[in-house]
Amino acid sequence: MTLLHPSPLPAAEAPLDIAAGRGPSWLDEWLSKHGTDLVAWRRHIHAHPELAYAEHATTALIAECLRSAGLQSTPLPDGTGLICDIGTGSRCVALRADIDALPLVEATGLPFASTVHGVMHACGHDAHTAILLGAALALASAPALPGQIRLIFQPAEEVMPGGALDVLAAGALSDVDHIFALHCAPRLPVGQVGTRVGPMTSASDLLELRLSSPGGHTSRPHLTADLVHALGTVITGLPSLLSRRIDPRSGTLLVWGAVQAGQAANTVPQEGLVRGTLRTGDRGIWTDLEPLVRELVTALLTPTGVGFDLRHVRGVPPVVNEPVSTGLLRDGIAAALGEDAVVSTEQSAGAEDFAWYLEHVPGSMCRLGVWSGDQPQHDIHQPTFDLDERALPLGVRVMVHTALAALT
Repeated sequence: MTLLHPSPLPAAEAPLDIAAGRGPSWLDEWLSKHGTDLVAWRRHIHAHPELAYAEHATTALIAECLRSAGLQSTPLPDGTGLICDIGTGSRCVALRADIDALPLVEATGLPFASTVHGVMHACGHDAHTAILLGAALALASAPALPGQIRLIFQPAEEVMPGGALDVLAAGALSDVDHIFALHCAPRLPVGQVGTRVGPMTSASDLLELRLSSPGGHTSRPHLTADLVHALGTVITGLPSLLSRRIDPRSGTLLVWGAVQAGQAANTVPQEGLVRGTLRTGDRGIWTDLEPLVRELVTALLTPTGVGFDLRHVRGVPPVVNEPVSTGLLRDGIAAALGEDAVVSTEQSAGAEDFAWYLEHVPGSMCRLGVWSGDQPQHDIHQPTFDLDERALPLGVRVMVHTALAALT
């Protein structure tokens, strides 16, 4: 089923030959007939982005496309996101895509740019969704499958602690043997797919620190509690102290993203706020971070006389790719695109709630190259982020071949 009818793609946008003719024949045939559908789905989703837990139209689009191929889907209890099973058998492999967008104002100038002001697919979830939808319909065209494949279209990846927990609560992984996912990688060229055994992302928590003071005149700071000075103390002091209390090899990183206090230059404000993210690449250190942060904040602010309330929101653990699953994923990539397509990738300081699945089921995530090779490399979560759509059919091949490798 084609929900949109895009005009023929220019030659520069045609699918890469790297994946052509690698089989199986039903997959080659499906991609030959429906390659433009992948682009249309991605562009439609990109133009109509929805934030976490509000992905109603996106969920309806996915369900409609699945129905067109004779596939039945089950919505998640909260109403956004869904699950679809293909095939039967004692073994079950899950493939996951995230479907939500980010609260950003798009600045790409694309003809299919976001029509929703302040909301944008700046992390490639539109591509992830189109790729998994393509994999679903291609698998539905197969004459037979060696087992069961569960497709998970997950909401709310961009919020903490993430929609993956809702999928787990729904029991979607209770009978799954392996789970796999891909993520757009703007630093890798189209045709390359990055893999890694072990930690691939970092844990990420949210810190929110509210300060309070009686307030007063800036000419008499000794008669009150100097709130702005205290803010500066904790803003600079907490990252510094953490670097002396935590093994530097863990990649632990605290970066503040927002600070608010006062308006008048000659007034000590009564309230202040600072927010930031605390990340670490070590699962064990992540477990112990909250009491340490509270201890250090107390030590920094007690001498200032400023009151404070610390909110430490536990986010997600690191994505830790399991060795056997990563081997299966590499086999799938090689079968889909050739051995040269498989490249190594480093651990990122970014976070991904796919990590929650790996706490329960062996699995692995890869990075799909989406850089054209000649355009500027705009990073994810930037208002200018875009991707080379030639990566879409390659992503379908990777997902299909990985599922087949894991089942056989």
